[in-house]
Amino acid sequence: MRSEKDKMLAGELYDPLDPELVRARERARDLCQELNATRERDQETRRRILIELFGSGGDSVWMQPPFFCDYGANILLGERVFFNFNCVVLDVCEVKIGDFTLFGPAVQIYTGTHPLEAELRRKQEFSKPVEIGHDVWVGGGAVICPGVKIGSRSVIGAGSVVTRDIPDGVLAAGVPCRVLRPAPS
Repeated sequence: MRSEKDKMLAGELYDPLDPELVRARERARDLCQELNATRERDQETRRRILIELFGSGGDSVWMQPPFFCDYGANILLGERVFFNFNCVVLDVCEVKIGDFTLFGPAVQIYTGTHPLEAELRRKQEFSKPVEIGHDVWVGGGAVICPGVKIGSRSVIGAGSVVTRDIPDGVLAAGVPCRVLRPAPS
């Protein structure tokens, strides 16, 4: 029989109150709280926390706390990813982020979503992975919705709501986010 965690990571309906998942969220939230309480001079402590929190990339991520996430272990970072202040990553499913990608302040990345049927929504939820290429810049306050892929070298305008895939090498913005033109190379 498959665990609730296996179902969650596969994007199937799962019980978010499963004790294993509750413990994993508590671990991540404790680590985020510890990270968010650090001072600028505590770089060694921050690095230790980031390595423990993320599934990969904690050794080179550049982080401006506060930062919040659900599990942390489902966040897979490339080299030198940057998160500005107040970013939120709801990593119910995998979030893959490529090398040298930059997130402005208050960017939110969501993988978790809920059934449309109210009765089912009371007990279960599901998720869709998010994938962001390398050398992407996501402007402040942007929201990236479940299941979205953003291509490498693209720029997402501040305040955008990304509800569908964005190809490589474009400038995209708006609510909902749409491609405006090619990004400068």
